Formats: sequence, C-alpha cells, structure tokens
Amino acid sequence: MTSKRLILAHFWLAFAAFAGALLLGEWQMFIRSPLHAWISNPEWYYRSVTGHGTAMAYVLPTLVAMGFGYFITEAALKRPLIGRAWAWVGFGLAVVGTITAVIPVALGAASVLYTFYPPLVGNPFYYIGVVLVVVGSWIWVALMSVNLYRWKKDNPGAAVPLAMFANVAGSYLWAWTSVGAAIELLFQILPVALGLRTTIDAGLARVFFSWTLHAIVYFWLMPTYIAYYTIVPRAIGGRLYSDSMGRLSFILFLVVAMPIGVHHLFMDPQVGGGFKFLHSVFTALVALPTLLTVFTICASVEIAARLRGGRGALGWIRALPWRNPMMLAIAFSFVMLGFGGAGGLINMSYQLDAVIHNTQWITGHFHLIFGGAIVIMYFAIAYDVWPHLTGRALECHGLIRAQLWTWFIGMMVLTFPWHWVGILGMPRRMAYYDYTDPALAPQANWVIMSVIGGAILVLSGILFLAVLIRGHRAPQIDPGPYRFSVAVHQPRRVPVALNSYGLWLSLMVGLTLVNYGFPILHLLTTPGTDVPAITVGAQK
Repeated sequence: MTSKRLILAHFWLAFAAFAGALLLGEWQMFIRSPLHAWISNPEWYYRSVTGHGTAMAYVLPTLVAMGFGYFITEAALKRPLIGRAWAWVGFGLAVVGTITAVIPVALGAASVLYTFYPPLVGNPFYYIGVVLVVVGSWIWVALMSVNLYRWKKDNPGAAVPLAMFANVAGSYLWAWTSVGAAIELLFQILPVALGLRTTIDAGLARVFFSWTLHAIVYFWLMPTYIAYYTIVPRAIGGRLYSDSMGRLSFILFLVVAMPIGVHHLFMDPQVGGGFKFLHSVFTALVALPTLLTVFTICASVEIAARLRGGRGALGWIRALPWRNPMMLAIAFSFVMLGFGGAGGLINMSYQLDAVIHNTQWITGHFHLIFGGAIVIMYFAIAYDVWPHLTGRALECHGLIRAQLWTWFIGMMVLTFPWHWVGILGMPRRMAYYDYTDPALAPQANWVIMSVIGGAILVLSGILFLAVLIRGHRAPQIDPGPYRFSVAVHQPRRVPVALNSYGLWLSLMVGLTLVNYGFPILHLLTTPGTDVPAITVGAQK
C-alpha cells in the first residue's frame, strides 16, 4: 500500500476533531444540568454546540470516509491510488476549511449550529470553511470515480470488488447529498454574510438544507456498512453470506436515501402536507437496505459460529468469538442501530413526530444512530487497518475491548434518559433549564444520568486515542496483504445492474427532483417570503 501517510493523515485529523467535539459535548451537558449553576451567558453554550456539531457532522465522517475510501481503493483494486497528489490537495482543503470554520466559532462569531439556522447568519469565514471541506471531499468523489473507471477499463467484464463498489456508491451519494447545503450556502447564506444582501428566504433555505440533512446520515453510515459486509465476516473467522445482497443494499441507499429530508420539516408551514407524506413514505423505504443488512450480517455471523463448531438453533451464539474486538463492535453496533432505528420510526410518522418534535428525544435518536451504531464501527475500522498503515501490531486487545464496552455503556446511559425526558416534553438545544420549576424537577435525575453517560464516553474516547498512539510505538510486523471478506459463493461475474451505477444514479437524481422540485419552485416563485437576516451578536 503506497498511500499510508495520506490515509493516516485523514484518520488523525478526523480523530483529533472527534476528541475536541467529545469534550465540548460533555461540557454542554454538564453546564445545563442540575450539577452546575447557570453560566449567565447562553452564547457560550451555542458556540460550543456549533463547534461540536460541525466537527462531528462534517469533519469526522467526511475525513473517515475519505481516508477509508483511499484505503479501500488500493486494497480492493490491488493497485496504487491514481491521483494521489490531488488527494493531498483535497486533504489540504479539508485542513484549511476546518481551521477557517473553527476560528469564528471559537470567537463567538458563528454560533449558528451545524444546521446554519437562517435567518441567523454568522461570520462568512465559518461558511467558507465548511465549503472548503466539502470541495475537498468532492475531489475524493472524483478520484474514486477515476480509479474505478481505470480499473474497469483494465478488467473488462470483471466483478467490481464489493468494498470498492460500496465505496464508490457512498461517494456518489455524498456528491449529490451535499448539493442541497452547497446551494443554500453559496446562493443564500454567503451573500448575506458578505453584506451583499440583508434578507434571506429562511423557509427555502431550510428546504435546501433538508436535501442534505437526512441523506447525510446515510453517508455517515457508508463506512460502517462497508465494514459490516467486507470486514466483519473475515475478522471473526467466517464468510459473507451473500455478495449480491450487499450490492443491493448499497444500491437501495443510493436510490431511497435522498428524497426523504422533508420529514424534518413536518412542523414547517412552507411545505405542503402532500410532499410531507411523500417524504414520510420514502423514509420508511430506507428501512429496506437496513433490514437486508441485518439479515445478511446475522447470517454471516452464524456461518462464522458454525465454522467454530457452533450447534443448534441458538447454541451457535455461544461459539462466537466474543473476545474478538470486531465481534464486540458489530454486536454493540447492531443493538444501538436497533434502538435508534426504532426511534426513527417515530420521527418519520407525521402524527407521532408532533409529540417529540424538537425535544430531547431527537437528540437521543441521532446520537444513538451516529455516535453509537456508526462511530463504534469507525473505531473498529481503525483497529483493523492500523497495523497495515503503521506496520506495527495492535497488541492491547484488553484495552480495545474496554474501550468498546465503555463506548457502548456510555452511549446507552447518555441516550436513554434523553429519549425519556423528550417524551416528557423537554426541548432540545436549550442553554438553561430551571430545575426548581415543578414541571422540570422530575427530569433532573435523568439529566444527571446523561451527564454520567457523557463522562463515560469521554473516558472511552481517551482509551481509543491511547490505543492508536500505542499502536505507533508497538513492535514492527509484516501484516501481509489486506484481505476483505469472501462470500460463501464468490461471484465471478455479476449482472450489469449490480456492477455499475448508471441506472441507480438516474433514479437517485430523478426521485430527488420529483420530491423536491415543486416545493423549491413554489418557494422560488412566491413573492414576499424573504425575512430580515439576523447577524450573530447583533443583539448585543
């Protein structure tokens, strides 16, 4: 593998951003809990929320996807990365963009949360920084496409390795997903931030951001699902149940993950009820690739157990390698995915969403999905590829297991109380709660429990970084060539529809235009929808 330094650079920047965001998240919970007095300036809280969300939602998953994508390209295609110099340019843009965005946030000039919250407008350098990170990621998208094209040209008719097929599908999903936020930033928010305009159509901006808002979750999921299919079965001593099921799952994500974001706008009057219903239906369809994945990976895990001598209808579960960190990671990830997905069914329902909309339930749901099911597999990916990137062994398996256990426990302790107080009506994104109020007093102990969960997560994050740092100082080894999981029936040839993207990309774009075209055109042609922009800090 010739791009080790490039890949490590992406991972380390991602995990550095993750560490900072983790500390900010725990601070936020502590200062608004009964354990801390009122901080007197709510702007500090929103400044922290913006930094936490930006690092976790944009920097961490984007850099993990890019770094892991470059790793997959060389390992799966068994050839050097084409365009490595451009890959470094993309990484450089991500670095510059991250720094450019973080500075105004730290100075309190861009406390707009990672969802931007128009008509609230922050310092232009925050938005410019986010745009630079996105542009750097678009270079990665182009490189994934170029490398696959060159490989297919040299291997006509051959089945694209599943890991690379999924990797490129994820890059295409991100390219189209990011368009909504890019339009909002470039044509609505930045002109106001730069002083070229004084008004903004906040409703239209929210529609554009909803284009990105939920589909970005499936971009976050892509490295996790790639690990499910192409790393876990091999790592636990088994085989992948079905290569075709994996391809179909990633194709379904391409098709149905995009046109669903308006379910975040159920309470917004700018979009009609018909399109809200349409997006609710498509949100339900996203369960299909997840259900296929749960079936396929559970079958793959059972294969591994039976190869280890497992017997009986359920007795094979005891034969699983439970001390194997990858086995722990997949088990914990599936548990959190199950609970988080169940919460998602509530969010997609127009009637049920009205009960928990903008409450702490929502915070619990997406932390359980992203911080739980997704991020724990980011850890597993790093543990699996680190020896191949450093040439050194990760020998501290006990520490790795402790890290995975504490992350799982911490995330459950963090999110379950959030779900409960959300049902009780506690709003999210509030800088202060008065627990002397009889309406809030019963929620105080649950909030304290979440603070404890966050502290456990901080401990787990420290253990994670310690494992990786120790990995750079461990004895040198020759890990050999990297191997992805092999299917029980490894395909020699696959149907064109499962080996290319043309049809699926057309459906992805077409469905997005159908589901978003009318609401966007309606808002663009409706006069009098602009409102005065509010600059961060203008009220002081």
